[in-house]
Amino acid sequence: MDLEWSAADLAFRDEVRAFLDERLTPDLRRAGRLMTSVYADHEASMRWQAILHERGWAAPAWPVEYGGCDWTVTQHYLFSRESILAGAPPLSPMGISMVAHVLIEFGTPEQKEFFLPRILTGEVFFCQGYSEPEAGSDLAALSMTAEADGDDLVCTGSKIWTTHAGEANWMFCLVRTSRAAKKQQGITFLLIDMSSPGIEVRPLVMTSGEQIQNQEFFDHVRVPKANVVGEIDDGWTVAKYLLEFERGGSAAAPKLQIMADEVARAAAGQPGPDGRPLLESPAFAAKLADARIRIDVLEVLEFRVLSAAAGGRNPGTASSMLKILGTELSQTLTELLLEAAGPRGRAYQPHATRPGGPLAGFAPPADGYVSGEEWQAVAPLRYFNDRAGTIYAGSNEIQRNILAKAALGL
Repeated sequence: MDLEWSAADLAFRDEVRAFLDERLTPDLRRAGRLMTSVYADHEASMRWQAILHERGWAAPAWPVEYGGCDWTVTQHYLFSRESILAGAPPLSPMGISMVAHVLIEFGTPEQKEFFLPRILTGEVFFCQGYSEPEAGSDLAALSMTAEADGDDLVCTGSKIWTTHAGEANWMFCLVRTSRAAKKQQGITFLLIDMSSPGIEVRPLVMTSGEQIQNQEFFDHVRVPKANVVGEIDDGWTVAKYLLEFERGGSAAAPKLQIMADEVARAAAGQPGPDGRPLLESPAFAAKLADARIRIDVLEVLEFRVLSAAAGGRNPGTASSMLKILGTELSQTLTELLLEAAGPRGRAYQPHATRPGGPLAGFAPPADGYVSGEEWQAVAPLRYFNDRAGTIYAGSNEIQRNILAKAALGL
């Protein structure tokens, strides 16, 4: 594995940096810097997507014929890394990074023609309808039914923990179209227009006070069979393909390095238990040093995955390792940031942040007063949101089971 960037890679990196310096406005940078979860402020994210689309960089991983970029694997990594380092607000992954790849692989010509250009522009904004009240980690246990009636499927049931269902105008959804001995059979991958009669969206208030997740109720919702992706009853094949794009980010280490630097700056300016700066406390410094070492390990693992992908090899179980390391490190750093924030980190001040969704029942002070600094207001919200990091996209317990079976042969 060669850890040196080539001259061409460095030239591309400089091109990306120049673009980010020119087009990332102060407001967009602020939206990225004051994020409270993995999701940026929706309006800022969509504005940034429009700028990237104008440049032809909104969906670089797509095939060129659909609007992607003819980049090397290394260039994809560098673009992701430089965007994170510059503080760009991330785009919603549901359309561009997830369902679009499914449409490219399994979609009909008509589906590709309609959805792909509109995903790029943001005209079509997707949410993901997978989890149900009784089917989360055991996704194959889903029970939302879709009964055939002429040219339609009539959908009845519920989905839950759906990110941005209130903003989305389309949902990609797994529904049960038949019962079989094996529960993975009889599942269909379906695209549902969220304006269809019979759909009710109820926001869920998270511990952070944000309304990012939702529960949806479907009461005899008619969906054209033309919206089935792949074959009826074979949606599990499509769903497994999509999971390859949901897990394992392309450049988690740079974001974590930035977080570690934020923690260090914060702790340097806050008093510790002995009156000296918290950063000089042996116990705190040891925890931060341990996190930095593990981030370096994660970065080397990312480089190994990059090297394998560049050589046309399958990274295999590395995606599970990346998911475990990345989410647990993020939780560690949010814990340290909250510790550095001290008493002011206990105050609920979301008006000083850029939350990823509407706030439930919160009225900011009329004068906009903030106790402490912005980062102290961000700290508790990030802490609460990051508790879910080890659960979503396949819980870390499931990822460890995958490693035990596939890597260790247990």
